[in-house]
Amino acid sequence: MAPKRAAAKRKAASPSEDDLTPSESEHQSPSDHEDEPVAKKRKTAGPSKAKTKATAGTKGKTQGQSKGKGKAENQKPTGGETGTSSIAAEDGRQPTNKVLPVHIAFAPKAAEDTVRIAAWNICGLAAAQKKGFKYYVEAEDPDVLILTETKVNNDPVDPALTQRFPYRYWSISDKKTYSGTAILSKVEPISVDYTLPGHPDPKNVKGRIVTLEFASCYLVGTYVVNAGTGLKTLDEKKVWNAHFEAYIRQLDKKKPVIWAGDLNVAPTEIDLANPKTNWNKTPGYTEAETSSFARILNASGEEADAGKFVDVWRDKHPGLRHYTYFSYRFNCREKGLGWRLDMFVVSERMAERVQMCEIRSEIYGASDHCPVVLELKGPL
Repeated sequence: MAPKRAAAKRKAASPSEDDLTPSESEHQSPSDHEDEPVAKKRKTAGPSKAKTKATAGTKGKTQGQSKGKGKAENQKPTGGETGTSSIAAEDGRQPTNKVLPVHIAFAPKAAEDTVRIAAWNICGLAAAQKKGFKYYVEAEDPDVLILTETKVNNDPVDPALTQRFPYRYWSISDKKTYSGTAILSKVEPISVDYTLPGHPDPKNVKGRIVTLEFASCYLVGTYVVNAGTGLKTLDEKKVWNAHFEAYIRQLDKKKPVIWAGDLNVAPTEIDLANPKTNWNKTPGYTEAETSSFARILNASGEEADAGKFVDVWRDKHPGLRHYTYFSYRFNCREKGLGWRLDMFVVSERMAERVQMCEIRSEIYGASDHCPVVLELKGPL
């Protein structure tokens, strides 16, 4: 029998949810994250491949679903099942667990020549380590791990990371315990860059971007600037977006690009639970932010002399309303009030190499974000 967990304790919120607009109760700026209780020790099993389709049901349904009480007792996946051993909702909705599952397991990679990359906003490495962070890393066993909002002040020496990833690159903010981006790799890159060329304020770039160059591609991990409560830092984000659009296009002219991490934008109305009440009012879902993302994708080819990019998860799951971020407040996780902010975007000419891209929906509780994982055929 799997060990029981204590129910997740929440800070009392005032005012009540009914007193707040949907935008206030569903999305928080990075400074608003709250701590969650420490989860008990859990078991892990080998690395995985997950295959899901945008259907009403979920392939490889598993037994048991958390009711938001902090318990998650799960079955191991068998051959051909969906990658994670957990609390998949039978009607196609995402699970509602509030702490990590006791047992975490994923199916193996599709092939030996496949590279697995995971991206996760961990809402502070120190906090996530107390809530089961290492158990997910052990089970996923990615070849490359992109971490955002690390909030570290120095390069960590966590054995769970140093022994698994010989090549580690941490972009650390000058502001203590704030932002932070890292790429940890089993594969040695050709070069590393922590800058956003042309940005007028390097201090606003530190902690937000890491670019690794490999033989076949560039890998860019970002924790994109948040537009802030009341959109108070939207102008700062516009500056970031303008320079990043130019940067990713410059890279794409040299080699294909994989861009991943917390992109802090819900690209379309199906990427958040309540689009109408949040449009142009809430950070992550404004005309300025969604337009910038659309220009990077360049799906219509309107951007002259610019390549096209693919939002991989959305491309593989058209119409599916699954999210990567659920605020700890007001039972947003249990109610399904989320945002899809974390993603993989790749150069169009590289999209055919993608074998799978999934949101690890049950990996919630160590952070208020769920990881996203991609498998790429061939070497980096």
